[in-house]
Amino acid sequence: GETCSALLLFISVMTMFMSGVVAIFEYDLKKIIALSTLSQLGMMMFSISLGLFELAFFHLLTHALFKALLFLCAGILIHGVGNTQDIRSFGGLSLNFPLVTVCMNLANLSLCGVPFLAGFYSKDLIVELACQYSWGVFILCMMFICLSLTVLYSVRLTYLSFVGVYSGGPSISVCESDHSLIGPVVILSFVSLISGPILSWLSFPPPVLIFLPVFLKWAALLF
Repeated sequence: GETCSALLLFISVMTMFMSGVVAIFEYDLKKIIALSTLSQLGMMMFSISLGLFELAFFHLLTHALFKALLFLCAGILIHGVGNTQDIRSFGGLSLNFPLVTVCMNLANLSLCGVPFLAGFYSKDLIVELACQYSWGVFILCMMFICLSLTVLYSVRLTYLSFVGVYSGGPSISVCESDHSLIGPVVILSFVSLISGPILSWLSFPPPVLIFLPVFLKWAALLF
């Protein structure tokens, strides 16, 4: 069992790291989100390798909700810009897609684990409990590096898509008036706001105190 979990730990940390690094150098919108999914799967395997099965499942659920939102927003952007997936031909889309911009940023922040969004409740718990295990400094450092990689590719995606000058073709269709496109996105946005606390109240026993040194307690947020 020990060998298995050590092997799984190594593979999962490498998965988190490699997918994070590759996502930073990728220009295809859907591939970035897919690689981010891979890195979160690494996170789930990481928590399984530490024996935190319920936490892995909890992260699976919250991640499913905001990642679905991310993919829907990406689809609307791709459709609106005229079927291009290359984020180099995006830029300044927040003017044309205000609502999708808000929802996509919400999903991205949730993915990064910003406090009180859905991703925070599962991700931060995994990180804090992993800090209590004695696998050594290397694994801890790798975990925090992978956390910061998540923030890096999310910020890069947001910046290249919504900030800056629009660099695509002349045609931008008005997608936001189409309620069949926008409806699910708005619903999922609310879900990715409130699903974290609701699911954690439902699935975990009453408050558990996690004692950590101050630096480790703040490390996830700092990274």
